[in-house]
Amino acid sequence: MSALELAFLAPGLLLLIFFGIQGALYFYGRNVAIQSAREGVAQLRLAQDQATYDSISTDVANNTERFAASIGHEALIGPSASPAYDDQAARVRMTVTGDVITLVPGLHLTVTEFAEGPVERFEGSAP
Repeated sequence: MSALELAFLAPGLLLLIFFGIQGALYFYGRNVAIQSAREGVAQLRLAQDQATYDSISTDVANNTERFAASIGHEALIGPSASPAYDDQAARVRMTVTGDVITLVPGLHLTVTEFAEGPVERFEGSAP
């Protein structure tokens, strides 16, 4: 392989490597968002009624954002969490959104993931 051939092939190979790494960073940021949303849902499931949900939702959203920032280590930049509660269906939902770190200048990637689950309702039986 001559120097001229290498001069033509090297930028292409470097570009391929950069996009491969960028793809891995995107999927890592996506996994961080999914796991953070699951953590938030695990906490929200304990809200058995709307009043309890209203009292804990802000703290749970803050905990979820801190969790995303701590496990993401700059892979998910500026995570924001938004909880939701459906009293009729007895379900909770947490949506986590954030920007993924990029290697390519000018590339802006945002990831949004959610998790949902049933509310834990404890009912006693009459003796």
